[in-house]
Amino acid sequence: MKVLVLGSGVIGTSIAYYAARAGHEVTVVDRQPGPALETSFGNAGEVSPGYSSPWAGPGVPAKAIQWMLMTHSPLVIWPMLDPKMWRWGLQMLANCTERAYALNKSRMVPIAEYSRDCLRALRTETAIAYDDRALGTLQLFRTQKQLDGTAKDIEILKQYGVPWELLDRPGFVKVEPALALTQDKFVGALRLPGDETGDCFKFTNRLAEMAQGLGAVFKFDTRIDGLATEGGRITGVRTSAGLLTADRYVAALGSYTPQLVAPLGLKLPVYPVKGYSITVPITDAAHAPESTIMDETHKVAVTRLGDRIRVGGTAELAGFSLALREPRRATLEHVVSDLFPRGGDVGKASFWCGLRPMTPDGTPIIGPTPVQNLLLATGHGTLGWTMAAGTGRVIADLLSGRTPEIPIDGLTMARYGR
Repeated sequence: MKVLVLGSGVIGTSIAYYAARAGHEVTVVDRQPGPALETSFGNAGEVSPGYSSPWAGPGVPAKAIQWMLMTHSPLVIWPMLDPKMWRWGLQMLANCTERAYALNKSRMVPIAEYSRDCLRALRTETAIAYDDRALGTLQLFRTQKQLDGTAKDIEILKQYGVPWELLDRPGFVKVEPALALTQDKFVGALRLPGDETGDCFKFTNRLAEMAQGLGAVFKFDTRIDGLATEGGRITGVRTSAGLLTADRYVAALGSYTPQLVAPLGLKLPVYPVKGYSITVPITDAAHAPESTIMDETHKVAVTRLGDRIRVGGTAELAGFSLALREPRRATLEHVVSDLFPRGGDVGKASFWCGLRPMTPDGTPIIGPTPVQNLLLATGHGTLGWTMAAGTGRVIADLLSGRTPEIPIDGLTMARYGR
């Protein structure tokens, strides 16, 4: 079967690999000159099934107000007359209930856990390397209130069988020795030993090479202008290289997916939430992180990627703006310097931002649509890297007429009633 995948981020490339491995004739189209040059380029580096939770939850609206009043705020909302942003925000607020949180998490955890298992199998089968480490995630708490608040999270982790450890200062220093210098700033930590880390950009590029080895074709520097349809089916994709045709089409364009499919009458509640990162060269490995540390106060992740430290965070609602704002950089520099003052040289850090495709319920949109030969893979938010391999396997199974190994009823766009 001829398959056209739109987008070569980590999601689109994963789909291309698994679909090509399943024997399909795959073509990938992207406007960039190579894979993973947009949202997948500089993310925080976490493969974190243990943190697969919706942003919308009980108490979040009150916390959001507190966050926006902080000097180094994890949340920034630009006042814009954008009806889509405000509609998305209201939909997110509607999900800030105990019932909605439980339902949404029950949909997110299986795809995240499955994806991690797929990623491990991929490493075993292919020896793919991408500065990967399997040393877990450490969530650091600066206040006793934050530490006490882990009780609800731990109950959920128990419910889904996610391994966890609650650590005191000696405990988290044993896991992350470089924190010995700054341990007094924290009262404790929650460790998720099953989580992993890795460079998403390196992974995606190497997976693209492997997909090409299986026969997949990547058409880069190719602008996607729209979809041609007839009789309720897609008949082709209009591009700067002409009309491209296939039997099945997969839209994996992140935050830009809703714009592409809107003319088909498909309304996807996906909105861009900008995230920032800095990448810091390590100057003293003994004083750098071993894996990923999440600063709960600032919602910033600090991750070891080979000889670099990746620092990622901030949720900024600013439409499709890719402006690099210096206050966001200051927050990231503050956190990494506060945790690991001797680890890296922030003066030599590179600064980046990307648009995370977020749904109001936190759950990605994966699977079939009312358009007969169109599949979707978007809305992964901050968990695209975490859920990529599993998404690729699910879509490849659907393309092959097989039932996916995990239930996907709650992952399709049908949950929105459209």
